[in-house]
Amino acid sequence: MKSSFGHVRDLPKSQMGVDTEHNFAPHYVVPTKARKKVTDLRKTAEKADMIIFATDQDREGEAISWHLLEIFKKELKDKFEGKEWERIAFHEITEEAIKEALQNPRKLDLHLVDAQQARRVLDRLVGYELSPLLWAKVARGLSAGRVQSVALRFIVEREREIAAFKPEEYWTVEGIFNKKDDPSKHFEAKLSKIDGKALDKMEIKEEITKNILKDLKNTSYHITDISKKKQERQPGAPYTTSTLQQDANHKLHYSAKQTMMIAQQLYEGVKLGEVGQTGLISYMRTDSVNLSEKFINEARDFIVSKFGKEAVPEEARRYKTKSRLAQEAHEAIRPTSATRTPEDVKAFLDPKQFRLYELIWKRAIASQMSAAEFENTGFDVLGAEKYTFRATGSRILKNGFLTLYPNDEYVKDLPLLEKGDEVVAQKIEPKQHFTEPPARYSDATLVKIMEENGIGRPSTYAPTINTLIVRKYLDRIEGRRLKPTEIGMIVNDLLVEHFPTIVDYKFTASIEESLDEVAEGKKEWVPIIKEFYGPFHELIEKKKAELVKSEFTETKTDEVCEKCGKPMIVKLGRFGKFLACTGFPDCKNTKPVTDDGKAAPEEKSDEKCPKCGADMIVKHGRFGAFLSCSKYPDCKTMKPILKSTGVRCPKCDKGDIVERRSKRGRTFFGCETYPACDFVLWKKPTGEKCAECSSLMIYGAQEKTYCSNKECKNAPKRGAKKKMTEDEEE
Repeated sequence: MKSSFGHVRDLPKSQMGVDTEHNFAPHYVVPTKARKKVTDLRKTAEKADMIIFATDQDREGEAISWHLLEIFKKELKDKFEGKEWERIAFHEITEEAIKEALQNPRKLDLHLVDAQQARRVLDRLVGYELSPLLWAKVARGLSAGRVQSVALRFIVEREREIAAFKPEEYWTVEGIFNKKDDPSKHFEAKLSKIDGKALDKMEIKEEITKNILKDLKNTSYHITDISKKKQERQPGAPYTTSTLQQDANHKLHYSAKQTMMIAQQLYEGVKLGEVGQTGLISYMRTDSVNLSEKFINEARDFIVSKFGKEAVPEEARRYKTKSRLAQEAHEAIRPTSATRTPEDVKAFLDPKQFRLYELIWKRAIASQMSAAEFENTGFDVLGAEKYTFRATGSRILKNGFLTLYPNDEYVKDLPLLEKGDEVVAQKIEPKQHFTEPPARYSDATLVKIMEENGIGRPSTYAPTINTLIVRKYLDRIEGRRLKPTEIGMIVNDLLVEHFPTIVDYKFTASIEESLDEVAEGKKEWVPIIKEFYGPFHELIEKKKAELVKSEFTETKTDEVCEKCGKPMIVKLGRFGKFLACTGFPDCKNTKPVTDDGKAAPEEKSDEKCPKCGADMIVKHGRFGAFLSCSKYPDCKTMKPILKSTGVRCPKCDKGDIVERRSKRGRTFFGCETYPACDFVLWKKPTGEKCAECSSLMIYGAQEKTYCSNKECKNAPKRGAKKKMTEDEEE
């Protein structure tokens, strides 16, 4: 058995690779990183009597099998003729699932291949024609994409809502009451009516609260109404890609990308002692909530054995996917065995894998459990014969699926009271509130709105967010919130104004639907591309002539260059705004700029320039902060600001190991005396030495430590490369 480790052919990176004159025929090449693997697979295929393609079950997997078949046909030629081949697919990597797949082989689904090929061609056309325009009219290194640009629009529009939001003040009057003669039986209630009329949220202002408190002074209170209502709470459907990413973000604080990487590891499997290598979950790129009858029955049997017969409904639960185009033949994300509890596998997983598996297992098992039953209670408390306070509470009558989800927020008991009972106010107080702006998107809420609008598909959510962050269009703030950068907002505004179709929600969703119909065999892919490309290409050519770079990248200011006296303007670079002299290239004076377009004060340092003796100041560039001579450009002395690890270099024993950045922006660690000493590490040193070979120890994933010597047995083991979808690679 051999693995392709993802895609084996792709469009070339150095050129369009799509023949727009001849039905958009793609020109595929074997990427450099895949050549060695392709050669190995070809040699194996040459010797084999039977070739079985067992790639993932989605469009990407089908395309990989097709590309491999095309490579074998082309490179083996007559040696391939007469060879038998089959395509098998499975939802999970278990012995039983693979045996069943081998007994039920099929041919390649060329409709799925066409759908994947259409997406690839469409995204290449958009990227290769629109991105160069952004380079020319805004800044080098920018990109635009059919899905990423719509996702960026969501985030920019939300940011503008937040900026335009004006908080409004409102007040509530809240009290703590207790049963008469029993202060321990207390409950909270909020003013809800005055003279029997329900209050609007914004109705009470500060002055009104003063009158209310005056009326309620020394008054008595009694219960005027008690309501009780039984309610059922049904368990949620098992996870799809979207709902898993949302829950993992909310509950575990995992990004969408991190969730999918860990899910991939659980899908590919781990060694479970004597059981051996076993996949722990079913395929994790799915928009279906369907579960196999086998799993449903296994889950119900497990629930009965663990929690009793009352823990399952009389009839098994079957969930219907809301999406019209969801693949019902696929399954939701579930454990490969209902009886394999999180505790059973905890010893074989790292903490992050364990937490995600626990989330998936609980959700899938709970989906087959009984509903939880509650009794919701409400009290109306009347004071001064005109002010009604409302108290609400609930208690669980039957745990049902909450047996797996114990949560105190469902329970808020109220004391036993009857209509007419007197109660005592321990405290009545007004509370000031302000309306709040909408929250910035997180990975979870962005994935949710993308799914609701039909933007992207399960395989694209995580890579779309990651691409926006890598392109510096977004920043993560407050841990999980997504905020557009200045360059992100400018790119979005350009696209919205000049390429409205590309960032139109409904248009993008309609393209996705068309691609789904190609996958179902209902449409041909070439006409879809042709209908899109003609107007798009014509608009690109038009905008190349119309758009002026300075419109997007330059703003006049009142600042004057202190070196030559000419006006300074705010210019936009790939890494943000800065002040620049209009006398360029004769005067190259630049300065950092504040949000209001003023020159930011210089950050002085304690160092002097080693060449001219002037003060060295802190500046910020592509690779972070650095020291520059204050006499620049007359004196061009610059030096990096080195962040020491506190670990002595083992090679020269003269300098410390410091954090550095490569030209591609990757962090590494090297000796501060470079170039005199060229010692380098790609991982941060711990400061300790390996007990086996005395080399420096380094930090790995989850703060685990390893030996930096690749030949040492304590060095990190080289695992299988992460399989990536076409979209993730892009």
